[in-house]
Amino acid sequence: MHRLIKDERLSPYLFLLPGILGLFVFRLFPIIYSGITSFQTRNLVGATEWVGWENYRFLFQDQIFWQSFATTMKWSIVINPLQILSALALALLVNRKLKGINIFRTIYFLPITVSLAIASTIWGLMLNPNSGLINSILAMVKIPPQPFLTSSKQALWVIMLIASWRGIGYWMMFILAGLQGISAELYEAAKIDGAGKGKILRYVTLPLLKRTLAFVTVADTCANFLIFVPMFILTKGGPQMSTNVLIYEAYNNAFIYGDHGLSSAIVMIILVIILMVVGIELRVLRAEH
Repeated sequence: MHRLIKDERLSPYLFLLPGILGLFVFRLFPIIYSGITSFQTRNLVGATEWVGWENYRFLFQDQIFWQSFATTMKWSIVINPLQILSALALALLVNRKLKGINIFRTIYFLPITVSLAIASTIWGLMLNPNSGLINSILAMVKIPPQPFLTSSKQALWVIMLIASWRGIGYWMMFILAGLQGISAELYEAAKIDGAGKGKILRYVTLPLLKRTLAFVTVADTCANFLIFVPMFILTKGGPQMSTNVLIYEAYNNAFIYGDHGLSSAIVMIILVIILMVVGIELRVLRAEH
């Protein structure tokens, strides 16, 4: 009997073991390895040397790093609220009980089924300043052709719209699931008390969505800090480094310049920034128990 109880106590951990091993192999180990590599460099003959904090000192004195840092902050400050608020609005819209509403939910979710690489390539063709579909449409309404991805003033904002076009429907589904988990009786009680749509949204919907919004905010923040594909395919960090975010600068150092130590240092800085931002978000959005 004692043996059976012992086995029952161990069984949950045995089921969790594959997930824990996967977490360590694919998440924790790369972070630990990057942390170690960030204190190293390779000499002219390819041998690894321990340089301590030298990689970080170099980055903090490097103008390109600070320019990439500023671009990353601008990117995150704009795209995160844009995607979350748009996803919330879209979820509220498609949460209505209307005939054929499932069709609209599917349409809004469809962009996420296209890989970001393919989506970036297609948008790159449509936004071509010379022969792209978008400029052809603008010409029909007498608007001059726009440089879009070839302009340092427009490129980052255009990539934000492309990333949002693909991502909003994905985050919408999480918020929609949260909305559908709210009891209809609460809405009925609020209406009986004379609350209008605005007050119901503010005092019923949003407080009960706090946990869902906290998850979406954290996940969206992490995803956007690490987004890389549109910059790689569409602009290569340009024009004039206007889309050279930190993760793309880390890629350049690792695979263009061959400096894995410097690249790992940038990755660790990104990790610290993400942890700080996520910590603030969770503190602001923490749900009441």
